[in-house]
Amino acid sequence: MTTFITCCRKKMAATKDDFRRYWTDLTLDPDTAHPELGLSEDCTEATYLEHPPPVPDHSDRFDYWEELLCQQPLEGRCYWDLEWRGEQVCIGLSYKGIARKGDSNETRFGMNQLSWCLDCSVFGFSFWHNAERTGIKAAPSSRIGLLLDHEAGTLSFYTISESVDLILRVQTTFTEPLYAGFEFSNYGDQVKLFHLKNLG
Repeated sequence: MTTFITCCRKKMAATKDDFRRYWTDLTLDPDTAHPELGLSEDCTEATYLEHPPPVPDHSDRFDYWEELLCQQPLEGRCYWDLEWRGEQVCIGLSYKGIARKGDSNETRFGMNQLSWCLDCSVFGFSFWHNAERTGIKAAPSSRIGLLLDHEAGTLSFYTISESVDLILRVQTTFTEPLYAGFEFSNYGDQVKLFHLKNLG
């Protein structure tokens, strides 16, 4: 499978409203969440906790990297956006079959053929797939939008503010439904998923 990556930094003649017809409300899957990740009651926010409460083991749970997946399988055209806070959060997309146990690259977003990952930090962005890194020249941003066209094999990342800026487009072939996911690096790192009804 060949993956083509195009890095962009240009103003788009678009706003969040242009993506609403593709909007998909996502919720986090507590059964996949690493034991040190705490979820909000509505499963739209996750935080990397220094002193988490105990959780039961689960076959779907990531047990080494501080990762989790969302519940909804993604096909067709889907758009979602989120806000991340802290020092470093990876915004991933993965097939359901990604490994969950141990510290190998097979269990980490962007480090294998089953997943793609936008690494967001206070220093900027980079993109990972199959353990290969692509640097992105774009100013740091805490609000990120993703547009997936599963049939066309495209995944686009945007920074969201008063304007919508395309920073990265991936062209590949997706062979099965995908699942959004996240990886956290430091205590206090957070992700909040936005639902359309809450945007007004």
